[in-house]
Amino acid sequence: MSLRKLTVTAVGFAAALFAVTPATAQMHHDTTAAKPLTKAQKIANALSAAPASISAKATILDWPVKEGAVPETLRAGTNGWTCFPDMPDSIGNDPACLDAAWMKWVEAYLAHKTPEITGVGFGYMLSAGGAWGSNSDPFGMKETKDNHWSHHEPHVMVLVPDLKSLAGASSDPKNGGPYVMFAGTPYAHIMAPMAAGSPASGTATTTSRAPRER
Repeated sequence: MSLRKLTVTAVGFAAALFAVTPATAQMHHDTTAAKPLTKAQKIANALSAAPASISAKATILDWPVKEGAVPETLRAGTNGWTCFPDMPDSIGNDPACLDAAWMKWVEAYLAHKTPEITGVGFGYMLSAGGAWGSNSDPFGMKETKDNHWSHHEPHVMVLVPDLKSLAGASSDPKNGGPYVMFAGTPYAHIMAPMAAGSPASGTATTTSRAPRER
């Protein structure tokens, strides 16, 4: 992970997030060759991460072509949310739309610092498909026998200012309902799976690379 000093602005957050190399992305994996998405496809994919009431006026930023490069603004927004298209190196389809609290969380995460969350934060990853990653190790980059490597269905992410309130909550992604990701760490948050067609999932069209068989 990059230890670059971050800001909490949308551009500063994205620049730091995009400084992470493909080999160290949180949902790291080996990928198969795929045709790059066009700008229009990336925008459509990013829009699918959240309900239209949020994504319609969100800023959309792209992944850079190389480490440390300035991310391209695919579309400027006005509502304080920032959306990103599918991470090219991830298994599955994982665009995201994040609010300001989540930007602060990622800022701290990339710097390996404890997030200072003072209010509830929301992030959306509602596009069809979901993605793979460790549910227990915030910095686990690949599957191990003990890092609870799991498939995460489309979901809403919730940050809470008091992590003690999550004590006793399930951390099992297969429990049939909400669960805690990174339980027992400063990066713990709630993952709330959303079924396709639910009000929160919206009806946006997704454009993504097909997931690799496991």
